[in-house]
Amino acid sequence: MSTLSASAPVRVAVIGGGLMGREVASALGRWFVLENFPVRAELIAVCDVQPALLDWFRRVPGVRHFCTDHRALLALPDIDVVYVAVPHHLHEEIYLDVLRAGKDLLAEKPFGIDLAVARRVRDEAARLGRFVRVSSEFPFLPGAQRAMAVARSGALGKVLEARCAFLHSSDLDPTKPINWKRQNRFCGLGGVMNDLGLHVAHVPLRLGWKLRSIHAQLQKIYPERPDGKGGVAACDTWDNATLLCTAEIAGQCAPLTLEMKRLAPGETNTWIFELLGTERGVRFSTKEPKTLWQFHREKEQWWEKTDLGFGVPFKTITGGIFEPGFPDILMQMWAAFLAERAGQLGDRFGCATPKEAVAHHEWWAAALESQLNQGVVTLPPAP
Repeated sequence: MSTLSASAPVRVAVIGGGLMGREVASALGRWFVLENFPVRAELIAVCDVQPALLDWFRRVPGVRHFCTDHRALLALPDIDVVYVAVPHHLHEEIYLDVLRAGKDLLAEKPFGIDLAVARRVRDEAARLGRFVRVSSEFPFLPGAQRAMAVARSGALGKVLEARCAFLHSSDLDPTKPINWKRQNRFCGLGGVMNDLGLHVAHVPLRLGWKLRSIHAQLQKIYPERPDGKGGVAACDTWDNATLLCTAEIAGQCAPLTLEMKRLAPGETNTWIFELLGTERGVRFSTKEPKTLWQFHREKEQWWEKTDLGFGVPFKTITGGIFEPGFPDILMQMWAAFLAERAGQLGDRFGCATPKEAVAHHEWWAAALESQLNQGVVTLPPAP
């Protein structure tokens, strides 16, 4: 991997032309809004097994390769980085093919269908010397960035408790037809933990929190759903996961609650981070995307509300008074990926690493064991 200049664009390919593939095309298409960014990025190729999905990308300037076989795409010599967004059961084959083709990889979560796959991909990336990171957008929000700064400040006092959550309500409707994320053979035994878990785990892992034990409460709410063809199909994934953990936070053991839910009434796409201590505390939720809450205790105690603007890690043309949305933080994640790849991330927050992705799979494996045995699972000390 070499440091790239602004005159040498990074040529990106997308495997998986669905929702996230299109979002990436949008982010790269607006790359010019980043100010004084050291790397140019261009989307030049896309692959999907459904030719109809490729048609959307024909309107994207710069895309010149359209493939239905990922191996044909990977054989192209003019690709530097590949972004892969496919169902979890396909991760291992395609991720390994990307690495062995000599390309760098931005992988979609959960970095494989299970822990064993995540470890194999991590080890192969290290063996081949490829630059690999895993997609996780929400920590790039200004509120998340500020919350992490408070967590690192050393001003919390005695740590009391923490909560990290990612909540959906999209599966509350039992008439919603099944898709691959609701079937273990495609999504993995971790279910909702595989689907939403890295969003919850990325910040605790980056802050160095170490889980000591897990007691999992996993729920399967609807055992079947319409199959979209007039019949029904088994829905065998875990819909909701609440993990009651003991974690070492800032050198102190405290309760940590991790929540990943597809059936959370009233929640569309809510990311939550909360950390409380005896002296200070912080709370941020995408329910209030412009608001950061901070707790203070002096002679009196109070919660302070701060209105946030466009305080993202990589400066753009957007005015500071405005608030970012998902397309903006997706671009910030890509900026972090390409800056780190070029050795120019500095002290900014970076994308999830393969080591972190493997660690979060270790948490979900322990949660599955806890659910199976209906008890507390003690985790081995982190290396």
